[in-house]
Amino acid sequence: MVHQTAQDTMQASGLYNLREQDSTGQGRVLALDRNWTTTAQSVAAGQAVDCTTEILLSAKKIGE
Repeated sequence: MVHQTAQDTMQASGLYNLREQDSTGQGRVLALDRNWTTTAQSVAAGQAVDCTTEILLSAKKIGE
């Protein structure tokens, strides 16, 4: 999923405590979220969590 869409989906569900990281380990900043694909998240999709739960999203640049 495009990283921006992943963030929008979570925020629409009331989840705003989102962190992000470059899943390739290069430590790049995800400046333009639409240029990245979410590859993993710290909470499984569909899992019920408190709205204050921190969720880590991992992403890589589209095409990598």
